Amino acid sequence: MNKTILITGASTGLGHETAKLFQTKGWNVIATMRNPENDTVLKALDNVLVTRLDVLDISTIENAVQEGIRKFGHIDVLVNNAGYGAYGPLESFPREKILRQFNTNVIGLLDVTRAVIPHFRQQKSGIVINISSIGGKITFPLGALYHGTKFAVEGISEALTYEVEQFNGKVKIIEPGAIATDFASRSFDFSNDESLSEYQPLVGKVMAATSSLYENASSGEAIAAVIYEAATDNSNQLRYAAGEDAKVFIGNRQQLDDATILGAIKQQFGI
Repeated sequence: MNKTILITGASTGLGHETAKLFQTKGWNVIATMRNPENDTVLKALDNVLVTRLDVLDISTIENAVQEGIRKFGHIDVLVNNAGYGAYGPLESFPREKILRQFNTNVIGLLDVTRAVIPHFRQQKSGIVINISSIGGKITFPLGALYHGTKFAVEGISEALTYEVEQFNGKVKIIEPGAIATDFASRSFDFSNDESLSEYQPLVGKVMAATSSLYENASSGEAIAAVIYEAATDNSNQLRYAAGEDAKVFIGNRQQLDDATILGAIKQQFGI
């Protein structure tokens, strides 16, 4: 019997590459996105259901899960991939943007997981794979909101492990570094208020240095391969650093103290 995976945020980038990879490996794929009518690639593939799921809309979450189960009979793996990065001085953000960042990256992830876990519990198996980031372990300047959400994903995932183990379930955390997808343009939401003059030198330096972080970016296909490994390696491994840059950053974070890490980040950004 073919296994089935449900992926959020599958319209572009990492989610899209992950959907294609699992399909080539013989899986059934429930590829979810906010605007499925715009997809042409995934709909043309066998054993792929493209359906609407907006992590901010609970009814679309429940509908997508039920539609997937109706079509394929079961779900074996959930990949919580939908998300975006809000960057900028905290003072510059209106409250609704703060809520949108946490509702998308944290509450949305929890809502999708809550919709799938009863199914995993009934079938006494299932893997939740949460896409975190090196930004769930270390922080970059102006990222209070984004890093706050990814640190939350790390804690949620680790704690949830104890629960799902009661019915043979697993949780996995993927920690990519820079990915050569359109995240930097499409999923990067930069906020600034130029009247906050104290922050402007920092904003300029961060914007100038950000492109250099993508010089050694991993391909979406390479990160998708790590997701596939996590879904199929039958291990209890919790965290997977994805990409060579991620392995370096996470290794340094584990070995160095706070002052050394923060100093190195400041040096990298020239601040």
